[in-house]
Amino acid sequence: MKESTITKSPCPPMSEEDWPTEITDMKAGFAGGLNVYRTMAHHPALLKAWAPLRQHIVIDNALGAVRSELVILRAAHRMGSPYEWAHHVSRARALGISDTRISAMRGSPEGEDGLIARAVDALFDASRLPLDVENEVSDAMGRQATFDLIATVGFYTILGFILMTYDTPIDEAVEREFATRPI
Repeated sequence: MKESTITKSPCPPMSEEDWPTEITDMKAGFAGGLNVYRTMAHHPALLKAWAPLRQHIVIDNALGAVRSELVILRAAHRMGSPYEWAHHVSRARALGISDTRISAMRGSPEGEDGLIARAVDALFDASRLPLDVENEVSDAMGRQATFDLIATVGFYTILGFILMTYDTPIDEAVEREFATRPI
């Protein structure tokens, strides 16, 4: 993972008392629960606009929960985002994905996991899916899942940029999990 060059973040996660009034309704939901969204709360309009896309990418996507987590893990690895890696290891474990399979997403996994890794790598390396990879992903998962794979990589790349720019700390529950169950 890449080392942070920030010593003190200009945008640490928003505290309860500093939460913007224009997004008070979001504090009790997803936005108030994680440091990534507490950091984004410094820009309430962006966080409000982000919510519907997050709903689709995180919950309503055509990839399904397991494939989605594998896409995110590979993107987190490629970005070098410690926050996204740690949080999505935790989410992957909660879905029953083994630590061996999770760890493989940092290397050269086989089968469908390898296809996912190749697709994510192509997006990072070439900013597109080559036709052969697009065809293989579409044949294996469907065209809508292919769109969702591309959108998921873009979505989590933006989050990674925000997290690493503002040196957002990993949430305490995930830190505790990693202290007791490192990968």
